[in-house]
Amino acid sequence: MENNTSLQQQLLEAGVHFGHLKKKWNPKMLPYIFAEKKGIHIIDLNKTVEGLQESAAALKAIARSGKKVMFVATKKQAKEIVSECARRVNMPFVTERWLGGMLTNFNTVRKSVKKMQSIEKMLNDGSAESLTKKERLTLSRDKDKMEKVLGGIAQISRVPAALFLVDIGHEHIALAEAKKLGITTFGMVDTNCDPNKVEFPIPANDDATKSIAIVVNYLTAAIAEGLQERQADKDEEDNADADESAEAKAARFEQRADGGDDRGKRTRGTGGGTTKRRIPAAGGGGRKPAGK
Repeated sequence: MENNTSLQQQLLEAGVHFGHLKKKWNPKMLPYIFAEKKGIHIIDLNKTVEGLQESAAALKAIARSGKKVMFVATKKQAKEIVSECARRVNMPFVTERWLGGMLTNFNTVRKSVKKMQSIEKMLNDGSAESLTKKERLTLSRDKDKMEKVLGGIAQISRVPAALFLVDIGHEHIALAEAKKLGITTFGMVDTNCDPNKVEFPIPANDDATKSIAIVVNYLTAAIAEGLQERQADKDEEDNADADESAEAKAARFEQRADGGDDRGKRTRGTGGGTTKRRIPAAGGGGRKPAGK
């Protein structure tokens, strides 16, 4: 409980409870609104803590299973925070412009990423030296443009398992694409949005930098925890495999040793390895003389 209280205190200090003007509200946000003050809706921080904890638990599980979570925040005040947090946990992010079809037309986007990477390779390994100065400059500019839009998703080879959005109203195209593909959605939802559009809504002020920072950092910490647990599980498995192979080796040596002892006993029992000829019993088993 104390932990919740301190988290609530931090959220309060960051201004997470400030909603939009009453006239801009979405009636579906009613369960998350605590009160109205000077024409502005105040978000219930108890609901914010609940939303945060549920989202954190789900994101941790996704990260632990080895799947990717894509961060989406093209709002000016959220760009830097989101890109920094996503890089920290090695997750894909979009902070410039959401290209239509970034999820639904993923293969085409991957081609653009590959083109960007091949240009980068050309510029780095010196194979662009044969081009004219103007051509090199054009290539460099193209790469920079692509890097700006596609840099955050360059490392992913498949569609992510989840999407985290800052301001679900602002990122409605990304949200629609995620819905179409059945991707799990998490989002910061202000009083002017419909919380039912995302599976894990976090009622919070999505305009203030401090508010965005506290929510995104909290969720990033949960993802980092999931990744650490995944690594620990892997290490445990590796150790178990190593122990198993050591045991198997020991068992093989024991078997060989036992086999060696048996052979030694057999040898000793037959008088140092000399085999005695078997003499057939009289009147039986011997070869009969021919003609009788």
